[in-house]
Amino acid sequence: MAKAKNKATSLWKDFKAFVSRGNVLDMATGVVIGGAFNAIVTALVNILLSVCTWGVPGGLTGLITVLPALTASQAGMNPGLGLDQSFHKDDLQALAEALANDTYAGQEITPSVIETVKASITGNYTLYGSEYAYNQAAVINWGAFINAIISFIIIALTLFVIVKVVAYLTNKSKQLEAKLQEQYYLAHPEERPVPPAPGAPVLTEVDLLVQIRDELKKNSVAPTATTSETAAETSSETTEEAK
Repeated sequence: MAKAKNKATSLWKDFKAFVSRGNVLDMATGVVIGGAFNAIVTALVNILLSVCTWGVPGGLTGLITVLPALTASQAGMNPGLGLDQSFHKDDLQALAEALANDTYAGQEITPSVIETVKASITGNYTLYGSEYAYNQAAVINWGAFINAIISFIIIALTLFVIVKVVAYLTNKSKQLEAKLQEQYYLAHPEERPVPPAPGAPVLTEVDLLVQIRDELKKNSVAPTATTSETAAETSSETTEEAK
């Protein structure tokens, strides 16, 4: 029982340490901000697409090409009544009435019957803008393709502008920091770091670590030598006293 409790405590500590790490928190923050930014970009894309396709009937979704039928199943729901591969949405009511009269010939055609037939038609056709296309027909959706291209351009342009603005602000911040540091050195010239001599080798991080190691070795050897000398002097004094 105690072993299981210790294991659970250990797992909780590991999980807590994992969650508390900076990179995990940064990643979570990035995901949240990315989701919020995605909503902003999507809204901007929708606005610009509406402006760009203002004069297109039915918008970009209406830009489709219905390929010719190769089989009878692709010809439409009832080509003889006008229910071909595609038709305009304004013709839906007339086509529903024609199909109802053909299907329920000799019976009373009530508005509920027409609505049922209309629902059957819309279940077999998909509305693209202002045009209905038969579900089993081959359709090239140019609107979706153009929409994807425009969305990509807008998103890429938006990100480019944001990156440029951030880079500009970062550069300005560094310039301001350098200016303030130069003003400080002018007021306190004794604290200005000595520039390296011309032609002198630039020390790398490895070189600095080697120098630090050598200094630590010197500092550790010096006390040892002093201790040995002190021990030798003490031994000499003890011998003289014994004589």
